[in-house]
Amino acid sequence: MTNKQEFNKRHSQPLNQANSKQDIAKLSGISIKILDEVYDRGLAAYKSNPKAPMSSKMSKYQYAMARVYSFVNKLEGKKKLNHDLDLAEKIKNKLK
Repeated sequence: MTNKQEFNKRHSQPLNQANSKQDIAKLSGISIKILDEVYDRGLAAYKSNPKAPMSSKMSKYQYAMARVYSFVNKLEGKKKLNHDLDLAEKIKNKLK
């Protein structure tokens, strides 16, 4: 299951429904400002490592959105987050 599908399932949406960052912010309660930062870091990560396995399968924009979905899923699912820990720390008290 992809990160997008996991998010959609948790929020009772069709599994392959696309969501904008605004949609994700509204459904998750995570500010658009934080999601924008996660997205921008995803773009930078893609550019800094274009030969990564996932990079060959998706565009930089898809890669950045996958990072946003992963970030939200890990926070909502209370799973171990391995990226953007500083941003998670900014919002951790709001999601409890």
